[in-house]
Amino acid sequence: MVRNNRWLAQKLDLLWQKYFFDVAKVNKVEIIFGRVARFRFGSITSKNKKWREKPKTLIRITGLFQNSRIPIAVVEYTVAHELVHYAHGFSSPHARLHRYPHEGGVVNKELAKKGLGKLVLAYKRWLKDYREEVKRHRA
Repeated sequence: MVRNNRWLAQKLDLLWQKYFFDVAKVNKVEIIFGRVARFRFGSITSKNKKWREKPKTLIRITGLFQNSRIPIAVVEYTVAHELVHYAHGFSSPHARLHRYPHEGGVVNKELAKKGLGKLVLAYKRWLKDYREEVKRHRA
């Protein structure tokens, strides 16, 4: 299976329908693979091309995750992580729920509440191994 922007959009839709059904999509939300970044795996921003247009939200996932060696659970975790930011009012029209986006581990707590604790664990396990691999290649 090819990991492209269409595949990524399907992941977003699936996660939104199954776990974030209680979060209204109040503006256009797009998701794309961005450039390869070794430590910033996802980002969420508000985009507004013309002042008359409604703002849209753009989620970027590192191009590194297009590699099939990266577990799908890690990609899903990253997409879900960005969806939590959207739900909490970061780069979205929703009311901001916290002063800072990662305040007190709120993202992983929210994911666990939504039944995505398995993704949090898979991500943490992968991240530990990934950091070791990066460290080995730097030496």
